[in-house]
Parts: sequence; structure tokens; C-alpha cells
Amino acid sequence: MPPQDNRSIGELVAELSRETGVLVRKEVELAKTEMTAKVRNASTHVATTAAGGALAHAGLLVILAAIVIGLTQLGLPAWLSAAIVGFATIGIGYLLVNTGLKALRGASVVPTHTLDSLKEDARWTRRQGA
Repeated sequence: MPPQDNRSIGELVAELSRETGVLVRKEVELAKTEMTAKVRNASTHVATTAAGGALAHAGLLVILAAIVIGLTQLGLPAWLSAAIVGFATIGIGYLLVNTGLKALRGASVVPTHTLDSLKEDARWTRRQGA
């Protein structure tokens, strides 16, 4: 035979209230932890994109100057050499920017685990009749 619980309704409601408060605090803590992890992940993508862009920019400027000089040496006017290289560079840069933005769009900062847990807590509370 299970032990008998002699607590009053008021005591049970008070305990439920305390337990619900603890649960809500734990869920908020979980949300903070999850958000921190997601923001850290997104910031890694941003840092990688920025570092790659800066490094590529420095090297690209040197290579572009060399290509312009090479095209000029082949007999093209300097302005045409620079225009060809400039437009090609813009096209490649556009592709790189879109790749970085696509990676950022895929990074979600919504605390999905916490939201699922909160929904489950709400269902449980409704089943308990609170």
C-alpha cells in the first residue's frame, strides 16, 4: 500500500506553485544556454567570412594589378585591361558574398529545444489541471 499523503489542497497548490516557479527558472536558464550556443555558432560564420574576405582582398589586389599589367603588355589599352579585370573581380566578389550570406541565413538563433520543452511543460500543466 502506498504511503498516504495528508497534505491539504492549499499545501499541494503552494507546492505546485513553487515547483512551477523552479521549472520556469530552469527553462529560462536553458533558453539562455541555447541562445548563447547559437549566437556563438553564427559569430563563427561571420568571423570566418570576414577573415576570408580580408585575406582574399589583400592578395587579390596584387594579383589584379599583375593581370592588368599583363593584359597591357599583350597590347590592350590600359583602361580596357583595368575594365576587364574590374568586372571579373566584381562577379567573383558577388559569388563570395552570396556564399557567406547563405551560411548566415542557415544559422538559426531561435532556441528551438527550449520552445519545445516549454510547450511540453504547458501540456503537462494542463493535464495536471493547474
